[in-house]
Amino acid sequence: MTIVDSHLHFWQLSRGDYLWLTPEFSELYRDFAPNDIDATLRECGVESVVLVQAAATEAETHYLLDLARQHPLIAGVVGWTDFEAADAPQRIASLCRDAQGRLKGVRPMVQDIPDPQWLLRSALDPAFDALAANDLSFDALVAPVHLPALAQRLGRHPQVRAVLDHAGKPDIAGNGFDGWAQQITRLAGQTNVLCKLSGLLSEAGRDASAADIEPYVAHLFASFGPGRIMWGSDWPVLTATADYRRWFDMAKALVGRLAAGHEEDVFANNAQRFYRLARKSYP
Repeated sequence: MTIVDSHLHFWQLSRGDYLWLTPEFSELYRDFAPNDIDATLRECGVESVVLVQAAATEAETHYLLDLARQHPLIAGVVGWTDFEAADAPQRIASLCRDAQGRLKGVRPMVQDIPDPQWLLRSALDPAFDALAANDLSFDALVAPVHLPALAQRLGRHPQVRAVLDHAGKPDIAGNGFDGWAQQITRLAGQTNVLCKLSGLLSEAGRDASAADIEPYVAHLFASFGPGRIMWGSDWPVLTATADYRRWFDMAKALVGRLAAGHEEDVFANNAQRFYRLARKSYP
């Protein structure tokens, strides 16, 4: 079976723009580079990865694009730009030119913005229009509190391809199923957004089992269907709660139970279609 990891990060602390990444995140407060995960990707049969931004700077996007030029396993990059900048459309077009096809989407770090209604600001309209004009996707890094605003924003821009990162980050450790589930049902029904099966162990905690997250995964499949869900590792953030292989095996078992016969879609086809990925393989 072809495997595409739709959500993976690399970072280099000396770059100095990871404002969220402080020493208190002891497992994560170090550099993570391709050679730290390459062997594991090979063991799991991962053919290609989508590299996602971790800093709110265009400089980091260029750093990720440079990595993509050097490493064949990186099939695409989801970068960052200032959605509120007056020249946001020009910035997006410039990134696309520089990327030469490697930039697949853009992600503002909505979860870190204090205003839960930020997505509804009219100043963002030109940036979302520019995503559609440049055939780029929108990765929605949000918490449950942002889901109503996300639904409204996507309703304004139905031409924009969008994916919900980490299933909207439900509070699994705090038994936050009901409110999250209601919003997920509405979002899936009102928009064409896809959803990443990623980040759930981070929300559940270090000792979480498949049984702890299965109700959430089941609701995702019931809401989006297997044609709108793509698997991602969220490595190395994942390493604070589990290793890559544990989440990979857990996800395969869950998909096998909840979406039998659709494994190829969840683990490869949906991401390839959504991100417009060319087939990449190890040399």
